[in-house]
Amino acid sequence: MSNVLVIGSGTMGAGIAQVIAMHNHEVTLFDQSALQLEKGRNIIEKQLAGLVNKEKISQLEMEASLDRIQMISTWPEVPFDIMIEAVPERKDIKQSVFKEMDKRSSETTILASNTSSISISEISSFVEKREQVIGLHFFNPPTIMKLVEVIRSPRTNEGILVRSKEFIQSIDKVPIEVNEAPGFVVNRILVPMINEAVFLVDEGVASIEEIDQSMKLGANHPIGPLALADLIGLDICLHVMEVLYEEFCDSKYRPAPLLRKMVRSGYLGRKTNKGFHTYS
Repeated sequence: MSNVLVIGSGTMGAGIAQVIAMHNHEVTLFDQSALQLEKGRNIIEKQLAGLVNKEKISQLEMEASLDRIQMISTWPEVPFDIMIEAVPERKDIKQSVFKEMDKRSSETTILASNTSSISISEISSFVEKREQVIGLHFFNPPTIMKLVEVIRSPRTNEGILVRSKEFIQSIDKVPIEVNEAPGFVVNRILVPMINEAVFLVDEGVASIEEIDQSMKLGANHPIGPLALADLIGLDICLHVMEVLYEEFCDSKYRPAPLLRKMVRSGYLGRKTNKGFHTYS
């Protein structure tokens, strides 16, 4: 994949672009917001500088990675080998983005979404080249997390699937092939666990600190479920639970009322400096 487009320069988009550039691919990072694009640039430069300080890469490697990243705020006209959408988890935004991707793609372009929960079949319905749509779900932070879920819809072309997995391996990530299902694999298991931890808080079964400590010491988790919810973003956790509840119509996926209350209050976790824990 000599030519990659990443759409969206938030935390995930910037991190994905950085990983791609560090593994010798040319990558264009696109965002219609010049301000957000500048924030994305700062994220990448700060991350790379931190790697230099830790002596994990050299100054020359940092500069070479930055040279492989082009940043633009208008839709490019040239076709890309792969386009990766990393915009907010809203269907209306993704629909608009995928229509633009479809218009600017060739018959061999991989049209990928970094969605954490939205149906790949539904996303593919936004475009004409439905067989070229696939999910590439990176995990936060993408510069560190090794796993990428490669989600195929019933219409995804086999060649697109194979090339997508080869691309993920080329950036030193581990692809797992997933047949489309609500929540895919990781979030199907992980987010209901987080939701149950929120129920425990709301019912006064144990304190926030004790619930996190219980899972760290009792289940050998590196981080407690409530601290993890703060890291993921409580709004994202709520969205995933709503998707699971809507798709399965099963009460076991009912979002905890406290989770809804915190999201409505603007307490979203680390990105707002307050969730179940408080951050400076």
